[in-house]
Amino acid sequence: MRTLRRIHLRALALIGIALMVAPIAALAQTDEIQVYDANIAPPGIFGVMAHSNFTPVGRTEPSYPDAVIANHSFNGAWEWAYGVTPWMEQGLYLPVYSPYSTGRGGAIDGFKIRELFVRPNAQQHKLFWGNNFEFSFNYHYWEPRKYTAEIRPIVGANLGKWELIYNPIVDTDYTGGLAGLEFNPSGRIVYNLNDKWDVAAEVYDGFGRFRSFDSLHDQFHEVWGAFDRNGKTWNIEAGVGRGLTAGSDQWTLKLMISRDINKTPWRLPIHF
Repeated sequence: MRTLRRIHLRALALIGIALMVAPIAALAQTDEIQVYDANIAPPGIFGVMAHSNFTPVGRTEPSYPDAVIANHSFNGAWEWAYGVTPWMEQGLYLPVYSPYSTGRGGAIDGFKIRELFVRPNAQQHKLFWGNNFEFSFNYHYWEPRKYTAEIRPIVGANLGKWELIYNPIVDTDYTGGLAGLEFNPSGRIVYNLNDKWDVAAEVYDGFGRFRSFDSLHDQFHEVWGAFDRNGKTWNIEAGVGRGLTAGSDQWTLKLMISRDINKTPWRLPIHF
């Protein structure tokens, strides 16, 4: 028991250090601004989440030729999810879209498929973990490469009313081998006011490729304040982000609305 307690304390310390020392950064234009907490749909349940984010004051130059310009852009995605087992959720982002961006108007940006594996019943454990895999198809104005992917490990701790979560995300466009991978972690500290409301501080980090991290000036760094409201039918998460470097968007807003589609589990004809 003492050994297990020491392991818990060490894990909590590592999570806390990671949240404190990681430069406070975020990614370039994105359809979802979210830290994964290892919660998934129960087996047989379909869910949907509408992601929306708006950049009222952002970068006025494209990050590469013909890219979506961040300033005044509105981006989002419809995320469809299905609980396959207590430890696996299958997801589909369709469509990923930009209802408006400067000089382009509305556009479909692509779609993503994801597989999320977690410790079952994460919220019932002091420590929880998981790993998310995403595979994307992108139009040229959304990403410079047509095919990209993401690996998002999840590690977190429940500390009574407090919750610590860290996602050390690695992205790839399938070029440059291991050195060409990009490190884009994110983290979240949550305080649960009650069983329906919580408030959170978030960080989103974008360091660049492992072979040569971007200079601090060019990294996209943001801190966020957010809240969650968990209802019987609808769940809402909203927040505002502030950029801290010259390469960041100054202000970004996000809103996520989600709900379960079915109340009675629907089983796929497969077994694990």
